[in-house]
Amino acid sequence: MSLQAQIMDEIKTAMKAKDTVALEALRAVKSELLLASTASGSKEELSEDEEIKLLQRLVKTRKESARIFTEQNRPDLAEPELAQVAVIEKFLPAQLSEEEVEAVIAKIISETGASGIASMGKVMGLASAQLGGTAEGKTISTIVKKLLS
Repeated sequence: MSLQAQIMDEIKTAMKAKDTVALEALRAVKSELLLASTASGSKEELSEDEEIKLLQRLVKTRKESARIFTEQNRPDLAEPELAQVAVIEKFLPAQLSEEEVEAVIAKIISETGASGIASMGKVMGLASAQLGGTAEGKTISTIVKKLLS
């Protein structure tokens, strides 16, 4: 089942359950998917990688908003953002733990013979491609810096 079909099913379920937070998050995902598919021109459907990147961007935006709201002592605004993150994350692949990500990056570093922070770009490119949607870019970057320095 495609991501758009899953989203539509979840929207129907959220409407029946009168779950406004889930409904808002799902409608945002649906909107972004529609915008992305029409923006890419003649291409009819987004690839799975593009869908994952889109979902990760939505999660990142909401987490950042929640962080800002928390810093400004506005938990009433931060809570709905975090609730939407939980709804959107159901459609992402399972995230790897930091130890698992570190093991993959260590393997990449040993295979490429990278050493020093100058090799970070090469390692980041390979790690991002290999880990795909299973780890956040910030986590990958932090671990690469730690292992290369």
